[in-house]
Amino acid sequence: MLNTIVIVIDVIAALFLILTILLHSGRGSGLSDMFGGTSSLSGGTAMERTLDRLTVITALIFGLCTFWLAWQWNP
Repeated sequence: MLNTIVIVIDVIAALFLILTILLHSGRGSGLSDMFGGTSSLSGGTAMERTLDRLTVITALIFGLCTFWLAWQWNP
């Protein structure tokens, strides 16, 4: 039962991780430019920093769930 819950969380985290990575800025354009902001050399806007934090948190959740599942299924 616990493994089923972890699998569901892992799949949701994987999909959300794909979404957050695709929202990151590429070469000169990104999420801030999409909504009318300008990118600066100081590291981006507050929206981009929030997106960075969401991406890191999602990656940690995905990594921990994947590690848990690998550890549980190891004979």
